[in-house]
Amino acid sequence: MRLLAARFGLRIRLISAFLLVAAISAVTTATLTYREARSAILQQAQDTAVAQFRDRITAQAVSLPVDAPRLRTMCQTLAREGKPHTWIVFAEYADLRVSSSDRSVSNVITPELRDAARNTAHASFQRVVKDGKPWLTIGMPVMFDQGEGRQPTGLVLYAVMPLLPEEANVSAMVTAARDGALPALLIALVPALLAARSVLRPVRDLRRAAAGIGRGELDTRIEVKGSDELADLAWTLNESSSKLQQSVEELRQAEERARRFASDVSHEMRTPLAGMLAVTEVLDEDAAHLNADTAAAVRLISAETGKLATLVEDLMEISRFDAKAADLHPDEVDVAETIRKTLQSRRWEDRVATELPEGVRAVLDPRRFDVIVANLVGNALRHGAEPVSVRLWTERRDGRDRLVTEVADSGPGIDAAVLPHIFDRFYKADAARTRSAGSGLGLAITQENVRLHGGTVHAANVPSGGAVFTVELPREGV
Repeated sequence: MRLLAARFGLRIRLISAFLLVAAISAVTTATLTYREARSAILQQAQDTAVAQFRDRITAQAVSLPVDAPRLRTMCQTLAREGKPHTWIVFAEYADLRVSSSDRSVSNVITPELRDAARNTAHASFQRVVKDGKPWLTIGMPVMFDQGEGRQPTGLVLYAVMPLLPEEANVSAMVTAARDGALPALLIALVPALLAARSVLRPVRDLRRAAAGIGRGELDTRIEVKGSDELADLAWTLNESSSKLQQSVEELRQAEERARRFASDVSHEMRTPLAGMLAVTEVLDEDAAHLNADTAAAVRLISAETGKLATLVEDLMEISRFDAKAADLHPDEVDVAETIRKTLQSRRWEDRVATELPEGVRAVLDPRRFDVIVANLVGNALRHGAEPVSVRLWTERRDGRDRLVTEVADSGPGIDAAVLPHIFDRFYKADAARTRSAGSGLGLAITQENVRLHGGTVHAANVPSGGAVFTVELPREGV
């Protein structure tokens, strides 16, 4: 489900990114187009109106002085000839203020435009917005010719033209751009889906290949198509998979050779060791009649021969685990009685305190459970300190009854750096717990036997001092 969600998440991100780019492009294009079109429309209306107003004023024959009726007639004539729309014309001459219309829009003319019209000999214009409406205002002085050039007459004419039609055209363009954006995005969705599909297909192939390699299917390969970055990635994954397969095969062969070597050596050593053990038993019996140095040497040889025999047996046991040849022969047993037999057979009953409730029965392999308890108790006696205790109880967890066996000692405990490696083969801890008295494989064999039962074993330190090993096995068997 997580991979499925990630795939759809990537698809959504790709499509969203594609649509976002398309939307930004559309908005940017529409904005630039709007600005240019608006400027062109207003500029054209402005240029037309200014040119027309200038031409009409130039064509007027004005004789001064002029009275109000004549000024009104002149303003009305100019207003009728306004292009591209009808103008409202104002005239200012001395104290006279005349308009071509009864409509009062003289407040649209700004003081800045009046100053410009009085102080310049050519037309001045300004676009203003008054009460939310756009206007174009034009101011132009009436000039007369003299020998020294054109001189102002003191008469100034203003034209005020509404720009509502132009703004309507601009608004229509904005509406068209807005209404066309959604269909454009819907159309852009099609190439977005196609692009996402073309990207996600090789990604899905890569995911399937990576999952196959993770499951150990090292012969997984991807068909390389094209020459883009994803094709390079697929080629790299194929190369990595090939080299990994080759390396794993070499490691398997080396591991197989090592297991076979340990097993063969162990088997070959059993026969001479059997003879050596027989000889050392005879020598042990006669050691009391030998001189002190010879007796010490005999006992040393006997002890070391026994350790070598234990090491060979442990190596053979480990070899069986490595070869997956270790079998489990489960049987329903009285667990407390089985633990007591383990302690009695090794003469540890006087050195180990027990808390073994009666009537606890479980399905397990008696021989392998005997090895588990013996290795843990022996490890506690060798590397910890007495008293050593063995506790047994049952508990229910995750809907299953579990058998819990705890072996604790009163020694210095286990160093924190050693705990993660305590079950490693031949691992050497500090001087307090070197495990040199044993084969170095006891705890590793214990862990393998626990795993074979479907259980767990872990080591820890108790706050009061000492190490504690806890074994949890399913009570009903594997």
